[in-house]
Amino acid sequence: MADFDLEILYWAGIFIACFSSLLILGKKKKKTQDFLLAIWFLIIGVHLVFFILLRSESYLKYPYLLGYELLLPFMHGPMLYLYILSVTGRNPGKKAWLLNWVPVLIIYLILLQFLMLSPDDRMKVYQNKGKGYEGLSDAIKVLMNFSGVVYVSLSLLAVRKYKKLISNQYSNTEKINLNWSYYLITGIALIWMAVIIRNDILIFSMVVLFILVAAYFGISRVGILDLPAAERSDEKELVKYKKNSPGDTIIQNVYEKLIAQMAQEKLYKDPDLNLNYVAQLLDVHPNILSQVINSVENKNFYDYINRHRIEEFKRIACLPENQKYTILSLAFESGFNSKTSFNRNFKKYMNCSPREFLKSQNLTLE
Repeated sequence: MADFDLEILYWAGIFIACFSSLLILGKKKKKTQDFLLAIWFLIIGVHLVFFILLRSESYLKYPYLLGYELLLPFMHGPMLYLYILSVTGRNPGKKAWLLNWVPVLIIYLILLQFLMLSPDDRMKVYQNKGKGYEGLSDAIKVLMNFSGVVYVSLSLLAVRKYKKLISNQYSNTEKINLNWSYYLITGIALIWMAVIIRNDILIFSMVVLFILVAAYFGISRVGILDLPAAERSDEKELVKYKKNSPGDTIIQNVYEKLIAQMAQEKLYKDPDLNLNYVAQLLDVHPNILSQVINSVENKNFYDYINRHRIEEFKRIACLPENQKYTILSLAFESGFNSKTSFNRNFKKYMNCSPREFLKSQNLTLE
């Protein structure tokens, strides 16, 4: 009965994977990440079909398929990484696709000798639990585990790189929610942990759960993941500016212009302020402005602007005429766009909460 219930669960996973893929492909405005997720769901569905065939020994009816299921685990890592690249604004090009599918080709070549056997011979190998191919089986297991660790790590690095990028571009990042990316990577990491301990029932039960979660979040998110594409400069230009410092004189001049603009115009009070806009005002390349802030202030753009906002809040909160206002209204007046962002940044720079600071100043704002 338990086996029957599990088989129903796996078939339900296959149905959800295929149905979700069709829903995504049926969207009117599809992006690269939509196609990637749809393809990935189909691969997961096919993988579950192979697992059911092997578990129920139905492979005896389809011996010509034997061996090809070993390629499928190596496809999930590249699909995860390419998808993460896409949802973080870096649509993978042909080179990225080819490079990340090379491991799958290598595994195919490693398996080629076995796949060249007749279906009946392959079936005998499976019935004898891999006898005669123990070395190949062990090598595939090691490479599978290695693939999982590498691609989970690469995906985490891609998200962190994007997080760093948006901190250098935007003064408020509250609308840029990276949680979905972390959920996805964590789910795959947990499945790979089950792969390492070699528990097939646990692996594919977790796969079904993963499909449910991924289908819900993947379809409900705008463009799969509601992330505005970060404003990037040309890749070659970015490398050039990083390698070649603009010089101390230029850095000092730009910094003085920046200080003047902040003091006169109070640019930080704009909750949507971004690096490109400030660079345009100063008539300087965004990458130079970023370098100036990093080298002089030892901060990224996000931290630099929010430090100004904290100082502005401290200034206006102490004014007698502002005692009638709430803490949050003064935080918004200072340039913050959410209570969460304000509290987090205040504690980061002041090592105390806004209320604790006000109490130390004998102020009692609500």
